[in-house]
Amino acid sequence: MSKYSFYYDESEHSRKINHKTITAENYFDSFIAVVVGWHSNKQAGLYERYATFESKYQHRQSNGELKSNTIKQSQLKSGFASLNADNLSLLEDFMTLFDERILVYYAVTSKIEYIIHQLFEDYENSLFVDMDAMKYSITKAVVLYQPSEIMAGMYNNTGELIGLLKDFFTAQIEKDKANETLKQKEIEQFSQILLLLDDVSTIKTIDWNYEIAFVGFRKFLDEKGIHDYSITIDKEGGNSNTVKAAERVDLCSVSEADSLTSCGIRMADMLAGIISKLLKALHNALEYASPEELINKKILDKSWFVINERQLALYKKLHQVAIELNKAWYKAFAGTYSDDLIAFIALLSFMNHFESVEDIEKDLDMLGEYFNAYCCEHLAEHFEQMRNGRQIPALPIDVVTDNDLSNGFVINRRGAKVYFDIDRQPPLVIKNGHQAFDVLSVGLSKEMIPVVTIVEEDGVNCYRIPRELSEWAMTCVGLANMGEKVLPSKVMFSKNKDGYVADIL
Repeated sequence: MSKYSFYYDESEHSRKINHKTITAENYFDSFIAVVVGWHSNKQAGLYERYATFESKYQHRQSNGELKSNTIKQSQLKSGFASLNADNLSLLEDFMTLFDERILVYYAVTSKIEYIIHQLFEDYENSLFVDMDAMKYSITKAVVLYQPSEIMAGMYNNTGELIGLLKDFFTAQIEKDKANETLKQKEIEQFSQILLLLDDVSTIKTIDWNYEIAFVGFRKFLDEKGIHDYSITIDKEGGNSNTVKAAERVDLCSVSEADSLTSCGIRMADMLAGIISKLLKALHNALEYASPEELINKKILDKSWFVINERQLALYKKLHQVAIELNKAWYKAFAGTYSDDLIAFIALLSFMNHFESVEDIEKDLDMLGEYFNAYCCEHLAEHFEQMRNGRQIPALPIDVVTDNDLSNGFVINRRGAKVYFDIDRQPPLVIKNGHQAFDVLSVGLSKEMIPVVTIVEEDGVNCYRIPRELSEWAMTCVGLANMGEKVLPSKVMFSKNKDGYVADIL
């Protein structure tokens, strides 16, 4: 028996991406793949626990299996806030199965990005053109605006697709000019895209590329130093395309099994379904309902934050499973366009920082705004890293050494030490009156405490600043996301009888 046993399943899989698929009412752009695994000598005990869990919910099984479709998409319309008591109990019991013995990997891939990538497959980054950024911007625009003529053009007449893209971006620039302050970054991106659409190839194939999810898993195994393993994939009909794709990326000991006989596959199916449905609900909640909304920002509805203690605890447990459990750089994997995954990670981190429902209720009406700023910071950081040419996963972690982890800190992109425990982060000493600092960047901790990275004589240091400056920090993050780079700059911090003030000089 191999030293480690892994099990794979997926959700929102389109075996053939065509016009009918992409315009279907239940279509979701993201394809989700999940792998769960463990040391082989732990399997018997874990299988026994899973069988006990399934027997408790035998009344919800279909054809002898407890599958993720036992929870309907509509039951997660407002995330965990809309779960009824029965589904909440099922998910609580399922999440409790995960402990330090279990390794989790998941990938979220945009189907539209796969098609856009084919248009530009012969183009590479250069000193003059950042093709990764261009592909990202085009994919994001098509996913966000869903222009019907382009969606049809991808399949019905690829020869006219370039012209359709040009018409769309030209028209959208004119619409964006109605709110240039908010849309300035998009106007610049779309103008650059128009310059690149004169000479591109037509789409060669629209069959789904099964290899995408396994590329990240291969990196995950290498990172963990796991070389003796097997991976079992849910058996499919036809030509075993998924198994062949896994083998093409040099995965070893790949086989198929019927999920009816494999607790590991059923566990991967359940986790893939939960992640998929929450991702889809979040995407739908932030999707623009009409063309008139497109020039304004979209805020997550308050209903997402009207939760009880059990629902908050479930968010915390999913955060632990999806982010903290056996943390790894490649635990979550995505393509160039990964907005849905980043928003998902941001939601879990945002909810995780609340100690109780009472903390949520203190500022319930503003939580949509706070989450928007928090999510924008994650997206801006991802885009900045992409522009710097770094191959990055979606999890909000930095590459660190074992020594860093043992000391409880990471080094941020500016070279400053950032502690996992915000209480260990030194406070910025702001004396009465005015003090000016050379501020490189502003951010928010997972507890929504504002922090600044500052250049000083002894180097670059990160400090937490008073909560009263949270709104100022969120404004800076929001401006950065819209392309307005207000930092680095000298910032004047003031303290008086009314509190604290920050002004960018």
